[in-house]
Amino acid sequence: MSDLRSLPVPDGLDGMRVDAGLARLLGLSRTVVAGLAEDGRVEVDGQAAGKSDRLVAGSWLEVALPEPAASPISAPPEVVGGLEILHADDDIVVVDKPVGVAAHPSPGWTGPTVVGGLAALGYRVSTSGSEERQGIVHRLDVGTTGVMVVATSEHAYTVLKRAFKERTVSKRYHAVAQGHPDPSSGTIDAPIDRHPKHDYRFAVVAGGRPSITHYDTIEAFRAASLLDVRLETGRTHQIRVHLSALRHPCVGDLAYGADPTLAKRLRLERQWLHARSLGFDHPGDGRWVEYTSPYPADLAAALDLLRE
Repeated sequence: MSDLRSLPVPDGLDGMRVDAGLARLLGLSRTVVAGLAEDGRVEVDGQAAGKSDRLVAGSWLEVALPEPAASPISAPPEVVGGLEILHADDDIVVVDKPVGVAAHPSPGWTGPTVVGGLAALGYRVSTSGSEERQGIVHRLDVGTTGVMVVATSEHAYTVLKRAFKERTVSKRYHAVAQGHPDPSSGTIDAPIDRHPKHDYRFAVVAGGRPSITHYDTIEAFRAASLLDVRLETGRTHQIRVHLSALRHPCVGDLAYGADPTLAKRLRLERQWLHARSLGFDHPGDGRWVEYTSPYPADLAAALDLLRE
């Protein structure tokens, strides 16, 4: 059995490799898409496509996805420790996501998810979006904590997806960066795409997707700086990639070049990065709303050690 997806190649993927473009379009990993192409499950305009072939805008794609053994939506709800509800109404649920929790099910991830946690709490989410991402309009990394909004109505899903795309959402993060960025406040405007050598990582790459990050130093310590970060775009790992490119990676972010010795001293087992606040026009009545998350215990403890 397979799940056949038929769709046109959007303008934004014109010229992109089949594996990279379909990974972005379908929300799968590049490795999974490459495997589908090698198995003859990807066709462009009726012809089998290889993983390194180039996509042409307007061409018609047909992808035969393997039928999952169990639908993520029909899987039993899962109790997610530390998942707090900051607000809930007929259109949205705003959560404070704990560390170690993914936004939604995905290939290769067997841990807890926000989707499963909400189901366990009795929340119905929007059925819009791909099957495993229903209701999810934006994501946080597994190792990043803080504010997330989930759509519970179809109308809210449409409105919020548009808001994120049009960049009318206020996304503020707090990050502790190694050292002291110079200047202490600034903008990082550098394109991001998948790392050319490490598929699970991202990097500043010429010709990548436009990515803009603004930062201000809130507090400076001997070994690091607490930054207020505002995202203009929302690329995967954007803050982590941009701070690493600035040579001031998030403390504890070993995947992007952080000093493991400092992380050990601060007893950190993940990057010091927290989605501090999220503001947007409410999809129900249009009023501006904003939600804030306090620092979780491990990040607060690391700050205390830096101040000492």
